[in-house]
Amino acid sequence: MNKDSESGDKTLHNFVVDFIEKEVGSDLQSLRDVGELLEKRITEKKLLEEQVLTVSSSVPLKVSEALMAAEEAKTSLECLLQRERVLSNTLQQHLQGAQSWMDRLGQKLGQVDTIERHMKYLQCLQHIEELSDGIQQCLMTNSVWEAISAVATMAGLDVGLQESGCSHLQGFLRETLRFWHKIIKDRLASDFEEVLTLLHWPFISPPTQSLAPPANALEISSQLDLLASQLIALQTSDDLISEKVSGSRPGLSSVPPLSLPIQIMLLPLVKRFRYHFTGNRQTNSLSKPEWYLTQVLMWMGNNSAFMDERIQPILDRTGTNVNARVELCRGLLSLAQEKLASDAPRLLYDDTLFCHLVDELLQFEKELRSTHSYPATMPGVLHILLEEATLQKWLTVEKKMAVEKVDAMLSAEGAWSSQYKDISDMDELKAPDCAETFMTLLLVITERYRSLPCARAQLKFLELQRELVDDFRIRLTQVMKEESRCPLGARYCAVLNAANYMSTILGDWGDNVFFLQLQQAAVSLSEEEEGRAVLGGLEMTEVGRLASLEGSLFEGLLALLERLRGDMMGRLLDTVMRDVREKAQPYCQDRWLSLPSQCDQATMSLSSSACPMMLCMRDHLLNLQQLLCLPLFQTAWQGLADRLDNFLYQDVIHCNHFNEGGAVQLQFDMTRNMFPLFGHYCKRPENFFKHVKEACIILCLNVGSALLLRDLLRESVEERIRLEKERTGGGGGEENPSPESALNELGVYRLAPCDVLILLNLRASWPGQ
Repeated sequence: MNKDSESGDKTLHNFVVDFIEKEVGSDLQSLRDVGELLEKRITEKKLLEEQVLTVSSSVPLKVSEALMAAEEAKTSLECLLQRERVLSNTLQQHLQGAQSWMDRLGQKLGQVDTIERHMKYLQCLQHIEELSDGIQQCLMTNSVWEAISAVATMAGLDVGLQESGCSHLQGFLRETLRFWHKIIKDRLASDFEEVLTLLHWPFISPPTQSLAPPANALEISSQLDLLASQLIALQTSDDLISEKVSGSRPGLSSVPPLSLPIQIMLLPLVKRFRYHFTGNRQTNSLSKPEWYLTQVLMWMGNNSAFMDERIQPILDRTGTNVNARVELCRGLLSLAQEKLASDAPRLLYDDTLFCHLVDELLQFEKELRSTHSYPATMPGVLHILLEEATLQKWLTVEKKMAVEKVDAMLSAEGAWSSQYKDISDMDELKAPDCAETFMTLLLVITERYRSLPCARAQLKFLELQRELVDDFRIRLTQVMKEESRCPLGARYCAVLNAANYMSTILGDWGDNVFFLQLQQAAVSLSEEEEGRAVLGGLEMTEVGRLASLEGSLFEGLLALLERLRGDMMGRLLDTVMRDVREKAQPYCQDRWLSLPSQCDQATMSLSSSACPMMLCMRDHLLNLQQLLCLPLFQTAWQGLADRLDNFLYQDVIHCNHFNEGGAVQLQFDMTRNMFPLFGHYCKRPENFFKHVKEACIILCLNVGSALLLRDLLRESVEERIRLEKERTGGGGGEENPSPESALNELGVYRLAPCDVLILLNLRASWPGQ
């Protein structure tokens, strides 16, 4: 406490000192104003005291007012709560008194609702009875259209009652509808069949033009029109009571039922089909599916004209949006589908019969779509092959037969020779017979599964093709290893041609519309089993490339084939160059330093030591041109030219010194003999020997130009060394122009200045030497 009081006194003392210093200052005469200053401060003190007293007296008044307001609010709230309790008790008493009335009223309303529902039930029942009686009267008076209209009304009532809980009423209505529908349908069907018989329906054999139309042709046509229209009007009720439920299969979408006239027209054909192709008939043979498939196609063709000329106009007039010919095909197709569904499971254990069935179905589907213009949006017969067991069997058999064919073609006598070897225009790729047959086999497989209506199934076949290609590549690798001791042999080159041919075909397939569509399907199914099988373990970026069509499904196989082709080409070129190097040894050891100058020779001729090397290279080029296809030969001779250029530059030029005659002789050997060897395959062969060509230019320079060039190059080297030192030491200087421009004027573009300086040092004809 003493410390706090001392601190407060000190603060007060400082405040007083500062105040006096501010008001009085160091001027002693200003002390006369101290009295006024004291009075001013006393006045301020009184004013502050009055303000404090005013505030302290007004606060209790505001607090008391607030307390009074709170009391009044509390009293008002208690009054409201009291009134609420009174009203609640009154309401509760009223509700208790009215509960009995509400119970009795609810019973009455429930009874009214029950009576009302009974009334509606009875009214509906009465309406059904009235419709039934009306139909009976119409049939007795032969008013068929009125009867059909009543049946249609009854069918609409049946649809309206389907969501109600009146099961007995629904059953009664359905039975009544079925009863009258059958009577009307049977009557119309009987009359319709009689009219069709008069028109010689169905046409079992190709129809022939009659010499003269029947006398009552117009009447028959009118009857056909009337009966067909009435049957079409019965379509709604017929669909309602038929309740046909078809099992779903892969690739088979739900289709509407056949038009009622078409159903009746198909009856005699159905009877004939089942008579011949079911039971113990000889025509019902598992090994002959083409019998019933051909019969179906014949019936489609024989009766299509009648459908277009007679039935289609009736359908158009009634506003039925169906095609009569397509409806006939669809009805006949259902017979084949039913037969196939029964026979296919029985053929899974016989590879020969199963393959025959697949072939016949593919041929049937092709003719159905092309000859009879059956819509692609409607299912044919191939969905039978998409059943899991059947599809797996097909894949297994396809792979088994393909492997057997590959084994047979590789063991054949002419497997590695081209069947077009004697026809130059057709043998550009020089593909051996085994490779061409194999790719044809893949193409046949593609054509077989191309028409399948399910992308998942197509992707499974694509994966099978990729497996076969990879297996064939492995076989090529094995043959290549067997022939690797003789890379220049015909069989080794045939393997190389085969790899190139397969790469070319697969590259074309990668741009084919069908395989691009499969690629998109594989990307969209990448999360499913089929998509994963095709895409493998690709990363998301690779899948994205496939989705944007930047890659193809055959990229992995193409990379492996390219690797095989590169390895084989490298081994072949290495073998040729070993032979060339061996023949070129005398040429490498020639006495280039002591050859006579051009002035001492009457005519220039090829160096005798170069003849073996030239002949060796010529023979190899001719042999490769005969054995390799054009793209591979282009790669081969260009690769040989590059290797030969490096060999001559390193082993001939760099390893010798040249006088004037030696340099001229080397240039003559190269420009007039070596380069023309490759002139048969390009217009400017010297462009493939840039090291040798530019080295000859340097070696054959006249002495003055060579001296100037050597000095320039030496100065350039010294200048660069000096500038490098200055940069390292922190100094700087101007750099002289580079010698590249001088070399370019001489035609030297490939060789670096340091290489040119080495070549100049190989010259022996310098002044003073």
